[in-house]
Amino acid sequence: MTSLVIVVGLVAVLVFWAIAVYNRLIGLRNQTQNGWRQIDVQLKRRHDLIPNLVNTVKGVMGFERDTLTKVVEARARAVSATGPADAGRKEGELTQALGRLFALAENYPQLKSNENVKALQEELTTTENKISFARQFYNDIATKFNTAQQTFPSNMMASTFGFTPAELFEIEEPSDRAVPTVDLSLK
Repeated sequence: MTSLVIVVGLVAVLVFWAIAVYNRLIGLRNQTQNGWRQIDVQLKRRHDLIPNLVNTVKGVMGFERDTLTKVVEARARAVSATGPADAGRKEGELTQALGRLFALAENYPQLKSNENVKALQEELTTTENKISFARQFYNDIATKFNTAQQTFPSNMMASTFGFTPAELFEIEEPSDRAVPTVDLSLK
């Protein structure tokens, strides 16, 4: 009778442990998905601002059509990105195209003094900061989720229930790691 109580007690402890580990993995997975959605919201905001910026500078920078086209094309590719790695690559291309646009805008006094251009540049800068913070949060929680799946004994539960590691947001191209230097001050 005593051994039966011990066995039932051990089984109950194992069941509660399995439930706790499973629930922890579910919570981490949901936080990871939420982190990616926060990045996605900020990227959409960025993507929505770019056509306004392009339209604002289009009239003044008419003969810089190639640069404007590259920004529009890079935005289209970034909008179609799927997953952190693809988004990192395509957003890097968009950042480079925007950097070239801002650098060229320096040559146009009308743009430097245009309040709409200034406001859009400020909005883009604010959005870039929000994207950076969202990426950091996502990578932090995704790393916790991946670590929980890879450490013993929760790795047994993760593999049993088909949990897969979250893809980290990283930049693949070394050139994309370089932050474009743009001086938009009025001189």
